[in-house]
Amino acid sequence: MSTLQEAPQDRIFTVPNILSLARLVGVPFFLWLVLVEADWWALGLLVFAGLSDWLDGKLARALDQTSRLGTVLDPAADRLYILATLVGLTIRDIIPVWLVAVLVAREVAILPIAPIVRRLGYGGTLPVHFIGKAATLCLLYAFPLLLLGDHDGGAATTAKIVGWAFAIWGTGLYWWAAVLYWVQTRQLVLAGRGAPPALEPDAAEDAGPRPERGRPDPGAEPPAGDQKGAETPR
Repeated sequence: MSTLQEAPQDRIFTVPNILSLARLVGVPFFLWLVLVEADWWALGLLVFAGLSDWLDGKLARALDQTSRLGTVLDPAADRLYILATLVGLTIRDIIPVWLVAVLVAREVAILPIAPIVRRLGYGGTLPVHFIGKAATLCLLYAFPLLLLGDHDGGAATTAKIVGWAFAIWGTGLYWWAAVLYWVQTRQLVLAGRGAPPALEPDAAEDAGPRPERGRPDPGAEPPAGDQKGAETPR
């Protein structure tokens, strides 16, 4: 059963947003640490980013400080950390170019979804699937482990094996989430085509203010099913 998501309040200076901004500011510093092979500092910064990612969501709900800016900053920070890690680990020959190509291709594959949803008259974007969140989490675990695996010793070997397991699972789930987003977008397109045409202005005046069943409310969020929030698809 689908429900309509309430539009987040237009607040900017909130505790969750400040945490998200701090994560964004740390992205170029993290990339620099990876490139100069200051791996332990890079891992520490990545741990901070992961903890702040978990904390800002908790605080947003606990303090009732959800906002439109937050729904943009949170997935943007995750994507930028993944991108920075991909660039750094590729330059250091820790991960192959084909993995980067597969992950970038997934991002390209979902690019048309946002304009399609907006063209249908919805005020927001598709809610984030649990599978998309799980994929992001797997990748955020995979890359630090692969970074540790670039060193010597039994612990590094174990980290490399576990890291590749997370990377493979995360990549598969990433693409699965993309397919689900396209399925949901197709459902919205079909629902829009099945809506009755709008009345002409004169006919509308004669007929009175009758609501049009089946047409989406331009200010409403798209149906979310059992999803929570209305964030950018991951």
